[in-house]
Amino acid sequence: MPLVRISHLSAKPAGFSKTVSQAVHTALIAAFGIPADDLFQIITEHVAGDGLIGPESFLGIDHSKDLVFVQITCAEGRSVEQKKALYAAIVENIARETPIRREDVIINLIETKRENWSFGNGIAPFAA
Repeated sequence: MPLVRISHLSAKPAGFSKTVSQAVHTALIAAFGIPADDLFQIITEHVAGDGLIGPESFLGIDHSKDLVFVQITCAEGRSVEQKKALYAAIVENIARETPIRREDVIINLIETKRENWSFGNGIAPFAA
């Protein structure tokens, strides 16, 4: 039940957002075992110089101006190994399917309790 936010620059070829979307979703299926139809994503394209900011270098990793941010909100409970596998799979998939460099994929994972989710009708299906 992840909710994924993907942000990237708007000056991209047709289909770029869909390709990145699928790259992230495929990684979530493989690493977290989510169902294929569990696809909730918000994709935002930014004009260069407006709203997408990152350093040229951080923690010894050099970044270009072509950053892609992936923020995943999901239920808590995955192991550190699953999280590492997810990060690696996302980067591998995006780098393989797009011209984005591995160094330019920034990933953030936010974990919440299952009771904090509603998928429609105001129902919290996992609340006790």
